[in-house]
Amino acid sequence: MNGWTVAATATIAGGVGATVWGVATGPLSRRVVAQNLSCALACPGLLLLAQGYERPAYVDLALVLALLGPVGTLVFARLLADDLTEDPPRARAVTFAVAGYGAVVVLVLCAAAGPGRAMVKLLVTGALLIGGNLLASRALSGGFSGGRRG
Repeated sequence: MNGWTVAATATIAGGVGATVWGVATGPLSRRVVAQNLSCALACPGLLLLAQGYERPAYVDLALVLALLGPVGTLVFARLLADDLTEDPPRARAVTFAVAGYGAVVVLVLCAAAGPGRAMVKLLVTGALLIGGNLLASRALSGGFSGGRRG
């Protein structure tokens, strides 16, 4: 066990704990935020595991998760739009904290990987992770009110 795997374990354990607590308790708004943040924390965990175990395939899995996780949240936001307008989720601080953590993980891993194809893949994964998380969080909070309803 090295530092990368310890950091990955802490990230995934913290993310799973927060997600289970968010899904098991509270209103619908907390549940959809927990779903969004579960993907946003699982992706850095997979990136750290890829570095710790020296398995580049985990980076591919993180890339797919960074792409599809926010899409799933946007689907929930669309399907639950009527229910979420009554009590919109407000998780701005948590969203920015998780996005910042993802950025730190990606930058540290880029420094460890050095210039090359692996670094480009990490940067693309990080951009998808952070941008998708912020976009999905904004959609959940009702930030795109100009869209067509119903």
